[in-house]
Amino acid sequence: MQRRALTLSLSGATVALLTASAFLIPTPYAEMSPGPTYDTLKSYAPEQGQPAKPVIAISGTQTFPHDKGGELRMVTVEVSRADYHPNSIEVLSGWLSDDKIVVPRTVIYPVGQTAEEATQQNTALFDDSEDQAITAALAAKGIKPVKTEVVVDSVTANSPAAGKLQAGDVITAVDGTELAKPDDVHTLIQKHAPGETVKLTITRAGQSQDVSIVTTQSHDSGPSRALVGFLPRTRNVFPFDVKIQLDNVGGPSAGMMFALGIIDELTPEDLTGGLKIAGTGTIDADGKVGPIGGVQMKTLAARRDHATVFLTPADNCADAVKNAPSGLKLVKVTNLQSALDALQTLRAGGTPTMCS
Repeated sequence: MQRRALTLSLSGATVALLTASAFLIPTPYAEMSPGPTYDTLKSYAPEQGQPAKPVIAISGTQTFPHDKGGELRMVTVEVSRADYHPNSIEVLSGWLSDDKIVVPRTVIYPVGQTAEEATQQNTALFDDSEDQAITAALAAKGIKPVKTEVVVDSVTANSPAAGKLQAGDVITAVDGTELAKPDDVHTLIQKHAPGETVKLTITRAGQSQDVSIVTTQSHDSGPSRALVGFLPRTRNVFPFDVKIQLDNVGGPSAGMMFALGIIDELTPEDLTGGLKIAGTGTIDADGKVGPIGGVQMKTLAARRDHATVFLTPADNCADAVKNAPSGLKLVKVTNLQSALDALQTLRAGGTPTMCS
């Protein structure tokens, strides 16, 4: 009897241990939670102990600082690190939580993509969003670009361009031929056979230099063609300089708020009317506002940091209202002009179009 009792006791302990261990096994999920927010009208220090710099820096034209205490906050979502896999207990906790969501890991980190590649992609999306926001904002002020240039968006790891080109390099010529239009960079490189050397003239940190790169063969199933290993994008150049200076933030979702911040600095009237406004949404050069991910976490972040108005992309309204924090008005926007119209209505004490 004692042996049987001991056996049952040990078996129960084993089951309990195995059950507990099962809950600690890493899962194929990732966590998202409210991240920091940044007022696009203010300055922030990139790192502790470093001098603060404005989120939006405009030089070469007149700007209009405002002191009514209003804010135009961009919001972020914090995601679990690429090398972190929450266990079953953490996943269950996330599912039951109001201030955290759990999503399949592949939503944030696609299969086959390294952490470094994910960071590069998010940085590239942020840079492109910056360009789109500047273009849309200045178009709203009636300011057109003076030219378009080709910029290195990202460099492929272990490619011929790795170590020779950097994100942000401006390509001005290929093999001595100046670029007449953005598509020329691809056309001129494709004149080479794989294994031949192409010379790119670039501008980096204000200095022009030539970079010679030995091309390699593309790995796709099409005809053999020369490959250098970088992704180009176009960037508009305007009569004055506009920079967005925010470190350690990636992705395209702050585009609309950057555009509003730029317009505010170029407008005598304070767009906020003294209100604490937050918002999110991608933007294209024509001012169209697009949906983003993690909107419920972003509304929580906005309210945590005392925003009372949240500019919400129309396609995110349905999700946003499901978990809207008390005291935060969800204003529906479809494009940059509708956001400006909503701000004007709020300044006048009216009620703009709301999410429902």
